[in-house]
Amino acid sequence: MDRTVQLASRAAQHPIAYDPPPEPDELHLGAVRVLEDNWTGASTVPSRSLYPHQWSWDSAFIAIGLRHLSPLRAQRELETLLDAQWEDGRIPHIVFNPSVPLDAYFPSPDFWRSSTAGRAAGAPRTVQTSGIVQPPVHALAAWLVHCADPLLSRARGFLTRVYPRLAAWHRYLLHRRDLGGGGLVSVVHPWEQGMDNSPCWDAPLARVTPAPARSFRRADLDHGAAEDRPTDLDYGRYVRLATDYRDREYADGASEFAVEDPSFNALLIASEHALSRVADELGATGAARRARAERLTTAMLDRLWDPTEQMFFCRDVRSDELIPERSVSGLLPLLLPTLPRGTADALVRTTRGPHFGLGSSTRLPPSYDLLGEAFDPHRYWRGPAWFNTSWLLERGLRTHGEQAMADALREAVLDIAGTSGFAEYVDPHTGEACGATGFGWTAALALDLLHMRPGHGVSLMGDGTFDSSDKGVRGGDRA
Repeated sequence: MDRTVQLASRAAQHPIAYDPPPEPDELHLGAVRVLEDNWTGASTVPSRSLYPHQWSWDSAFIAIGLRHLSPLRAQRELETLLDAQWEDGRIPHIVFNPSVPLDAYFPSPDFWRSSTAGRAAGAPRTVQTSGIVQPPVHALAAWLVHCADPLLSRARGFLTRVYPRLAAWHRYLLHRRDLGGGGLVSVVHPWEQGMDNSPCWDAPLARVTPAPARSFRRADLDHGAAEDRPTDLDYGRYVRLATDYRDREYADGASEFAVEDPSFNALLIASEHALSRVADELGATGAARRARAERLTTAMLDRLWDPTEQMFFCRDVRSDELIPERSVSGLLPLLLPTLPRGTADALVRTTRGPHFGLGSSTRLPPSYDLLGEAFDPHRYWRGPAWFNTSWLLERGLRTHGEQAMADALREAVLDIAGTSGFAEYVDPHTGEACGATGFGWTAALALDLLHMRPGHGVSLMGDGTFDSSDKGVRGGDRA
């Protein structure tokens, strides 16, 4: 019997943990194979070749898919990541595997020097990590993983263990990263937002003097085509920012680069809602977290929403101006169920419109404006479509009653994930694979969508389903 079939068969023997499609098809078995091949024994790498360590938001998305195969393994995925949390609350964006050679990935552990440069911020001594962060999907993932098998979760004390760590993570972001003073979280490096070389960063990065090309060696070009990856100039600026942050012992506030990003803040709001559910489950009260989520939503509308362009934009904290570049990040607040009705409707129109073309010129949402001067259908976050942003947008469309549009996006994600070999990202027009194949979150999120019935929505804030006729899922009419 094929090894993948055996894996799926073993998973199906746990009726609470796993509810597979009636007949596991090639896509399902392929996703299982990717997740098994990328498993290290304690966590899942995004890609065996290009990304051979544990990445923060990758693990959160991977856990969301793994909960359908093994809630126990999904819990372990998140707990392994949280074991590397710093004392100041930050969850580092990379947890390094000591068995991987230093030259397999750059920047490597000897660049970040977490155990020395991170000492003041409480970096762990037993594991090497980076010093920057990634989007806070973790509380949302933890809640969904709990809901996959509440009996197992309660028996293991999963939420009891992770809740204080997740609360500390949110405190770090809310207290240490409000660099603009308006209540929102700022990122201090493009890698923190996750969309590394987005054109949204071009203007704020222009202030950064790049590190000399001879001072670093890019390992990514050993595994990916140069035309699909960030340029050497981009990388020089990334290295300079990271070096300066490290040499300040990872103290926040002085970076030349400080940006309030809509998707980063929307994911924090979603995770605050999820953490309120965790608090309720543990017998505490989640009311304060729900109120905080609403305050953050109001702040995001006040600081990042452009009613004329009908989408959210990044704000450059140093210039205190919106960055007039249309990115998929500006559509992702649609995943918030309490978004005002008018705002949600405007975002849907923008998603369908000429700048993103979803359902007409594109099947998956491009990462950047189709009409923008910097658009490139193959170069990393400057145009290609990504599966995690497609998954988030699918959930947002479903949350706000756009069931037909969400169903079409779901089908496109599943089709292109399979035909591209579970690619890291794809050309938004053709679905041509770019970057790595056998990519962890692509497989995991495809698996998650396979377990959802078309025409129904799974609430990101809870464990049940809602019908598109339920007006309670829509935001109010506040401006």
